[in-house]
Amino acid sequence: MQAVILVGGEGTRLRPLTYGTPKPMVPLFGVPFLERTLGRLRAAGVEEAILASGYLPQAIRDHFGDGERIGMRLTYVVEETPLGTAGAIRNVADKITGTFFVLNGDVLGSLDLRAMLNFHRLKDGIGTLHAIRVEDPSPFGCIVHDRAARVTEFVEKPPRDDAPTDEINAGTYLLEPDVLDAIPAGRAVSIERETFPQLLASGAKLYSYVTADYWLDVGRPAQYLQAHFDVLDGKLSLDVPGSGIAERGTFWQTSGRHHGAGRVNAPSFIGLDVTIDSSAEVGPYAVLGADCYVGPDAFVRDSVLWDGVEVEAGARIADAILASNVRVGTAAVVESGAVIGHDAVIPPNLVLSPDARVSASAEGPGAQAV
Repeated sequence: MQAVILVGGEGTRLRPLTYGTPKPMVPLFGVPFLERTLGRLRAAGVEEAILASGYLPQAIRDHFGDGERIGMRLTYVVEETPLGTAGAIRNVADKITGTFFVLNGDVLGSLDLRAMLNFHRLKDGIGTLHAIRVEDPSPFGCIVHDRAARVTEFVEKPPRDDAPTDEINAGTYLLEPDVLDAIPAGRAVSIERETFPQLLASGAKLYSYVTADYWLDVGRPAQYLQAHFDVLDGKLSLDVPGSGIAERGTFWQTSGRHHGAGRVNAPSFIGLDVTIDSSAEVGPYAVLGADCYVGPDAFVRDSVLWDGVEVEAGARIADAILASNVRVGTAAVVESGAVIGHDAVIPPNLVLSPDARVSASAEGPGAQAV
């Protein structure tokens, strides 16, 4: 089995986290998101993953190499210009040898890929599309099907009150190689808006595979935070290196050295070599990467801190994401949806505005809005 993973996007909605870090390499409990996707594929019997990349592809290649470390064969195909979802698939057509999965690179879920494959083989169509039910389908593409699960219509982003179904395209497909012939080469093509509707119009058999699995698009800061909180709450089982089982109320602590005896409220996750001052308070819903420091009387909750973040005395962090090696100055306040990029320095006593986006200053230590 093969899988094509669409990892070519620039991750604009996650900026400034994705300045210097491609979206697939954004960590989830210290492990690149793409590595978690590859692990799910390997467990389902997929032997080769074709990475349709475009933005900072070398960072992905440097981390994974040929895939031997994770037990898979990895093939890299780099787009010179953005090709869209179907265009990216067409661009790797010469690598495809049979039935193949397609996965969007920013979807986190618990879908049983083997069960989906069995369903696809039973239906014997040209493609199977994973669908889930949501309360509000208006931001998504709806998949309408008959009683036999054969797709009859696609409706993109319908008004909530006019949506024909609450079942949406969840971004995982099983396709036969014949689909490739329906995608024009050399230009941007959307599989959702162009390829699938054209296949349907031609009489091709597409099927909807509807499940009630956990599903989340982590391509936005709020959803990225939510993914961590859902794991801490046990809504999604996720392998976290060195930690215990995810249950609400469990304090997660990786094996290794920790320093200080500050108050830690569950559920939270503390990485290796983290220092928490005895007068500091962390959590609930705090995720601290390796080598973080939380100083005297500082406070961190409802936030994700990547490796090497320093929170100085009296600083407050809540509802925020801080990339690696950020330094938050004494008594500074980083709250209300803030996203701070790599190596940024938040000056002492600064109170960031709601939903602030801050990256490192190009002129030296400091920070600038983005």
